[in-house]
Amino acid sequence: MADPTVSQLAPSSSRLATSSGTGTAPVDFLEYWKTGARELTSFRGHSHGVWSVAFAPDGLTLASGGVDRLVRMWDIETGRLLRSLRGHTADIRSVVFTPDGQTLATASEDRTIRLWNPNTGESKKLLFTRYDHNVVSLSLSPDGLMLARGSHNKDIKIWEVTTGTELMTLLGKDQYDHHWSVCVVFSPDGLHLASGTDIGKIKLWEVLPSGEEKILHNGHWKQHDDDTSETRGYFVEDDGGFQKPMDYWIGAMAFTPDAKLLITGSRDQTIKLFDMPHVAEQRTLKGHTGWVRSLAVTSDSKVLVSAGDDATIRFWDLSNGRCFRTLKAHTGGVRGITLSPDGMKLASASWDRTVKLWEGGAEASE
Repeated sequence: MADPTVSQLAPSSSRLATSSGTGTAPVDFLEYWKTGARELTSFRGHSHGVWSVAFAPDGLTLASGGVDRLVRMWDIETGRLLRSLRGHTADIRSVVFTPDGQTLATASEDRTIRLWNPNTGESKKLLFTRYDHNVVSLSLSPDGLMLARGSHNKDIKIWEVTTGTELMTLLGKDQYDHHWSVCVVFSPDGLHLASGTDIGKIKLWEVLPSGEEKILHNGHWKQHDDDTSETRGYFVEDDGGFQKPMDYWIGAMAFTPDAKLLITGSRDQTIKLFDMPHVAEQRTLKGHTGWVRSLAVTSDSKVLVSAGDDATIRFWDLSNGRCFRTLKAHTGGVRGITLSPDGMKLASASWDRTVKLWEGGAEASE
């Protein structure tokens, strides 16, 4: 999922920064990522697939989490493993830093969210409720004060980060809708939250003060002739698979920092762009040949980066919907991507057990 801190930080380039610290030239990220994209580092240490990766707000460290149940902290310059955080007892599905860098939140299939001090590695708080299921998605409000979670459950919970207090539970208007809210993302102004379900539908919520569902959109979901509301979208234990409508499961969501678009990626291998604030479908991006698992948008809202189970990372020009670059360095599905706070680097987390760091632009001549 896109790092919520990205939208708050003005794009600046350390290479373009002046010594006086004034007048850093903004980067055109379309130009930057079109010019080049090369792998800088491959972080190795996870013993199983990696689900998620996040940049610390200072851009100096990365946190990653995956199937081996450890949160791993990496030094970006040296590629060294700084520390491993232990506590979760199942897959870690999402890792996010608060904007001040003082808290790292991690979500796990052990049904809990942990808040850590990333500098010491100590676990500060454990967030969970009695009826929770696998927690698979986290989103921080832009000010870093609220944390929302998506899970294998129909409700969405929002906590206050500083106290660990549960603030609210979001429940849809249709009381018979039992589909899981598997993906959540705060809007850039923090007033709204978008969520995606296991059958591909999208909801837009007003967070405060009402917590109400404002818009329900079919999103990626398509009606089938044999589809009934009683059976739609439930997990089938017998054959270990999903029923047909689960083909549209939302894998990732992101807002553009200018708040003009909501972007969704799905198990149907497509990415959809929706005009805000009315969630009007604008276009569908096709190119991935696997479940789209993660999305990130540059701070100038010009470039979308997507990753999926087809082991590729794709760069899209949001002005015309064209894919202008595809990276194929991973040997397993790419489950998480995130842009650095300055937008100059990209980190990717893969099922091949590695986290990779990428840089765009022209080759440095130094």
